[in-house]
Amino acid sequence: MATCPTCCKSVDEVEDPGAAPYGNFINYYTFNPPENRLSLIPATLLRDLGHNDSREEDTLILDVGRKVHLLGFDLDETLIRRAQQTSPEHSNITFMHLDITKDTKQLQDYLRQHCCTHFHLCLCLAVTMWVHLNHGDSALLQLLSHLASISKHLLLEAQPWKCYRSAARRLRKLGRSDFDHFKTLKIQGDVAIHLKEHLEKHCGMQLIQSFGSTSWD
Repeated sequence: MATCPTCCKSVDEVEDPGAAPYGNFINYYTFNPPENRLSLIPATLLRDLGHNDSREEDTLILDVGRKVHLLGFDLDETLIRRAQQTSPEHSNITFMHLDITKDTKQLQDYLRQHCCTHFHLCLCLAVTMWVHLNHGDSALLQLLSHLASISKHLLLEAQPWKCYRSAARRLRKLGRSDFDHFKTLKIQGDVAIHLKEHLEKHCGMQLIQSFGSTSWD
């Protein structure tokens, strides 16, 4: 998971607060503890997209009273290895190195291994902004469409537009090139509303419940 803190450390440059252009912060849960979200959402969670490390999955598996299978994946292989090393040895937790914007075959393979056609619940928490900034409007909508096609329920936490501006500002302060698509994005403003409309109009989903906002919003 990833968000837009004003000060955070990256995987490759620990002292560089803007060196995680994909949201792959190595110490994410030190400034946004799992409890911030778990206090708002149901405990029966089965899948996490963009997880940073295993801490939230570990909390979930300890809280869930019945046996479930959890899959956490991230495009940062270092974070996946770290999660595998620090996670308790639960046979029903799997961590996968995956860039979902390029390859989804591994997800289908995982479902087949468990004799399922869909995930019961997909968590996409503070991830959409990074896909949006790095790949553009169409890639963001394609991601949502794909997640909707393989998930019975989707729990979505979209970063507000102020986080986009903060992320772009950090790169500029570091003297780096701006995000490829930041200045050409057509989906702006209340991003969550745009994503909700896409899921309802094009993916056959409907809003069941809004669980509120964390302090990051």
